[in-house]
Amino acid sequence: MQQSPSKLNIWLQTARLRTLPLSFSGIISGAALAQWNETFDFFIFSMCLWCTLLFQVISNFANDYGDGVKGTDNENRIGPKRAIQSGLLSALSLKKAIILLSILAFVSVIILLVYVFGWHQWPLFVLFLFLGAFSIWAAIRYTVGDKAYGYQGLGDVFVFIFFGVLGVVGAAFLFTLQVHALYFLPALVIGCLSVAVLNLNNMRDHKNDQNFAKNTLVVRYGYAWAKKYQLCLVLLAITASALLSFFTYQSWIQCLPLLVFVFLIVHLKTVFSVPDPKKLDPELKKVAILTFLWAVLFMISSINLL
Repeated sequence: MQQSPSKLNIWLQTARLRTLPLSFSGIISGAALAQWNETFDFFIFSMCLWCTLLFQVISNFANDYGDGVKGTDNENRIGPKRAIQSGLLSALSLKKAIILLSILAFVSVIILLVYVFGWHQWPLFVLFLFLGAFSIWAAIRYTVGDKAYGYQGLGDVFVFIFFGVLGVVGAAFLFTLQVHALYFLPALVIGCLSVAVLNLNNMRDHKNDQNFAKNTLVVRYGYAWAKKYQLCLVLLAITASALLSFFTYQSWIQCLPLLVFVFLIVHLKTVFSVPDPKKLDPELKKVAILTFLWAVLFMISSINLL
């Protein structure tokens, strides 16, 4: 007789902690930029990771909640079973958890911003407090509500902004209190690869999404178009990474992150050779891990610059 999972395991499964490496990639890249400026601060790094963890878990809970109550998560969906879909958690319990975590995330953002800006730099404090609140809103509204932006084909834009631009450039600013044009190259890498993960998810689920009016870009433009879109995203990331290595080159260490793209080229070969969307499921984890690996190698290369 199969033993039922404990309540803790159910919540951990719903939190989908395996998604954290991808969300942490932007913070690690921002910290790498801080290394260049010799402004790395462990407390800022830790709090950025903590806030990002909360944002991601809120997003995962909200995704389960939104798709669950809309019926998008059903027996036709490919991938791991969700909590509401499986009847393991109620919609009400997930809603309460989202509210609680949102409060915790907002308080955590305030603690981080007080440490970085104090009260005397109040314009920056207010700006980043707004961005923190906006991040919480975006984490929830991806699938929750009548006008959830994930159902309007805007998920790619929001992922690029939050994982790429805000994740990398925003984190770097908290360390350095400045913005450099060079910061946008790693932001482009992380942003494009994060969107590539989302695109794979949408390619895998596009048939079921279409039945529930979840109009992702794949639903709007088709499976064949999505493969070309995936190619463009990876090529943009390669170009940005190559330019970053070129502009910062001091030794071969600066080229380490480029090794990741050898595996991403293999990934593209798989994408173009797979007719069945179900077989794309393993590629999500691969691209997410490779994005995280790129960020780690970028951090290692930045330490070498000191």
